[in-house]
Amino acid sequence: MNWIDTHCHLDAPQFAADALAVRETARAAGVGHCVLVAVQRSNWQAVRDLAHATGDSYALGIHPLFTPQAQEGDIAALRAVLAQQRDDPHLVALGEIGLDFFVPALTTPAARQRQEWFYARQVQLARELALPVIVHVRHSSDALLKVLRATPVTGGIAHAFNGSFEQAQAFIGLGFKLGFGGAMTYERALRLRDLARRLPLDSLVLETDAPDMPPQWLYRTAAERAAGQPQGRNSSLELPRIAQVLADLRGMALTDLAQATGANARGVLRGLPAWRNGAG
Repeated sequence: MNWIDTHCHLDAPQFAADALAVRETARAAGVGHCVLVAVQRSNWQAVRDLAHATGDSYALGIHPLFTPQAQEGDIAALRAVLAQQRDDPHLVALGEIGLDFFVPALTTPAARQRQEWFYARQVQLARELALPVIVHVRHSSDALLKVLRATPVTGGIAHAFNGSFEQAQAFIGLGFKLGFGGAMTYERALRLRDLARRLPLDSLVLETDAPDMPPQWLYRTAAERAAGQPQGRNSSLELPRIAQVLADLRGMALTDLAQATGANARGVLRGLPAWRNGAG
């Protein structure tokens, strides 16, 4: 069985000592392909190089959490690098972009306006270059959708989706798939688990957001961390177990889920080739 992790940050500092080993361990566990997602200009080259080294795919963009330090000139730089690499088969999307209205420091009027400026211009760039987008969604679905309706793109992935069923349908209607990962594994995540059950199977893709968004079995409470238990590092190795949770929620065979989510990922991210690393 082969899986596609549609969202991971293998270039993150948490993987500095063993990124290639972590990737091979996940591959041995059945994760045939990963999409490595950039977050700011300074890591675009590292993400691209790592994707080439592992045989995986990559996306380049400016994450909303990094807009405070981003420069307006980064948009022109992104346009230039994407245009230069547009024939690279490893490049599959523009991302991670989006809006985050959860982090307090990013919800002041000035910070929000800055996020919206970078988001809108990256969506426009994706439209110009006919690239799908990988969108960060946190308390921001309606604002994201407003821009996507005004500037339609070739679809993409709503990463770590946790909005309403109606918002999910709106993303789907614009050609998006919805990313489900570790957050779905928590028994108390009732609304998210209900979405995982009810949404059309052809709208779902799997992701880890590694090293972030640890599944329930890796999570450590504040008290546990204070007692010296480190927070578990999420990685693509966890994807098959996350997939099992989704399969159980939907009452379906794991093999059928692998086939469906793999086809969904390939269909939206510039058609991820089925042959690359045996991705399923």
